[in-house]
Amino acid sequence: MNDSPTVSFTQMKDGTKEDYDLLEKLEKPYLGMTAARILDELRRQGETSLEGYKITRLDHALQAATRAKRDGADIDWIVAALLHDIGDGLAPQNHDRFSAEVIRPFVRWDVAWVVEHHGIFQMLYYGRHYGWDENARDEYKDHPCFDSCATFCELWDQSSFDPMYDQGTLEEFEPLVHEVFARKAYDKDVLREGYVSPLTR
Repeated sequence: MNDSPTVSFTQMKDGTKEDYDLLEKLEKPYLGMTAARILDELRRQGETSLEGYKITRLDHALQAATRAKRDGADIDWIVAALLHDIGDGLAPQNHDRFSAEVIRPFVRWDVAWVVEHHGIFQMLYYGRHYGWDENARDEYKDHPCFDSCATFCELWDQSSFDPMYDQGTLEEFEPLVHEVFARKAYDKDVLREGYVSPLTR
């Protein structure tokens, strides 16, 4: 039997301030383990092949992040490159939006926007083979992050399926993931709404 303290309610509307103070206290350690859970998910992506590709999902993530790092990208872009497909496991049909929501509270707004929209931008490279509009991304042509997303896809995403690429290890990127997810969620000084940052130096 669980001897840990629990709330008094069975419906949230009946909760007391003491109940919600308890939940807030108990949630803090869980929130503090977000980076560890994300890294565990990346490790799971390395356990099976990316169906039909020459590499695993983890390899793809590491290659994208390695390319970003070698191009002189800052920590937000590197972590975004590492995690841009983190949603594949649970949300394969909308993994781009899922992945963006994972990082959105902790990175600049333009970085989250690029991750959220990289799926439609990637269609430039393969959409015609499925009878899809390869230029569907043009609906965002006037968005300030259009060029950033196009560059992200060209330099780091579509090019990262190479079994011979000299990629970094997950251990190399773990400190960056921990640093980003240790930030205060939705800090305005981090999000920098409206600022469009360079991807490379």
